[in-house]
Amino acid sequence: MSQTEYDLCIIGGGAAGLVAAAGGATLGAKVVLVEKHKMGGDCLHYGCIPSKSLLHAAKVAQTLRTADSVGLTAHTPEIDLAKVMERIAAVIKTIEPHDSPERFRSLGVEVISGSGTFTTPESFVVNGKEIRARHFVIATGSRPAIPAIPGIEKVPYLTNEQIFDLREPVPSLTIIGGGPIGLEMAQAFVRLGSKVTVVQRGDQLLPREDADLAAIIAKRLDDEGVELLTGHTPMGVDGQKGDIRLTVRNHQGIERTIQSTHLLLAAGRNANIENLGLERAGVTVEKGRILLDQRLRTSNRRIFAAGDVAGGQFTHMAEHHAGVVLRNTLFRLPAKIEQRVIPWATFTDPELARVGLSETEAKAANIDHRVYTFPLAEIDRARTDDIHEGMAKIITTPKGRLLGAAIAGANAGELIHEYVLAIAKGMKAADLSGVIHIYPSLAQINRRVADARLKEGLTPTAKKWIGRIFRLRG
Repeated sequence: MSQTEYDLCIIGGGAAGLVAAAGGATLGAKVVLVEKHKMGGDCLHYGCIPSKSLLHAAKVAQTLRTADSVGLTAHTPEIDLAKVMERIAAVIKTIEPHDSPERFRSLGVEVISGSGTFTTPESFVVNGKEIRARHFVIATGSRPAIPAIPGIEKVPYLTNEQIFDLREPVPSLTIIGGGPIGLEMAQAFVRLGSKVTVVQRGDQLLPREDADLAAIIAKRLDDEGVELLTGHTPMGVDGQKGDIRLTVRNHQGIERTIQSTHLLLAAGRNANIENLGLERAGVTVEKGRILLDQRLRTSNRRIFAAGDVAGGQFTHMAEHHAGVVLRNTLFRLPAKIEQRVIPWATFTDPELARVGLSETEAKAANIDHRVYTFPLAEIDRARTDDIHEGMAKIITTPKGRLLGAAIAGANAGELIHEYVLAIAKGMKAADLSGVIHIYPSLAQINRRVADARLKEGLTPTAKKWIGRIFRLRG
């Protein structure tokens, strides 16, 4: 068994692992990257890239279908799902070279294909090669959670890892899970001609979001024909390919059976930590998760974790984790992960994006706060673009400092970044009110909702004193 010394050994070639490997090599570190399957990880092959490509195709189909809303002749598109999926595969191939082993080897990273395991707290073995490094980074990502439904192991179900391999028509689709993945796929497939049913155990879709914002997304899905079964628990499933029957029960104990040709599981994620020999490495695991501090260190201080396996959830957080790890390992700086200003978005149409505290979280934590909202339909650009739904919401302290913001509406994933910067820099709503926003643009909603904070202070008494002081005649 050979033995080599490295500055960094990175286990996993997803977003976190690739950013850490490229950054480390660029800074002059000796880096080895171990990947057992596909470079690029879940985001490139099964997540962000294919799902957004599918949503784009579905939106084009919906635009044709609803063209009469702007005075054009509507057209019912002919859907060839195989062609749609082939286009998605082509998009992935255009990005693959950026994440390829060849590119990383050109950066000076040693890339090893294979599964490995820790044999001691200081060594990792892959393909018979013992790797010793100053620091190790576990970036093995996550996989779809398979809910414990009686009969699930006997039926041909899909997860995000198989759904983009489909080439046959999907007449009907049942989705278990009402989170971002489930709702994005529900809208995509209903727009591409499938009959779609979403089953959610809880009473609210998108349970991490405020109910009023989640309701905007739910209404659009309902309007487009998605059957939304909230408060329903899967009780059992049986059938075969093309004929799957899922039995669900609501809170009143009433059962019904949903029949569909395809079943998609979108009910959460599990960290990929099996068979890594973490116990031999002295890495503590609790409830299926690696125990980490705010510097992403495990109980073995030479071993770090980053990305989904560290609870990162989003590709942009995986990239952030990689930067934190590099500062800790190569520069020995006590860098900590950002926990306050973390943006995310659900890319349905309309989108829902958020950063900072939600109204629900502020209430639960008994934080003194104020809430201001503004409807997107009152923005002139929304009227020109035939946008009738959506809203912006900001959460502030009593003195107006921004604590959180959320937008449900067209391009919310882009519009939210003004708030990301504002909250990160400790700005007030008045700071956004004082900034010129281009007219006509959807971004004007960010100023208009901030203006609501200023108008609140313009009470009759305040107006009276302003009139007296400045001798106004109105």
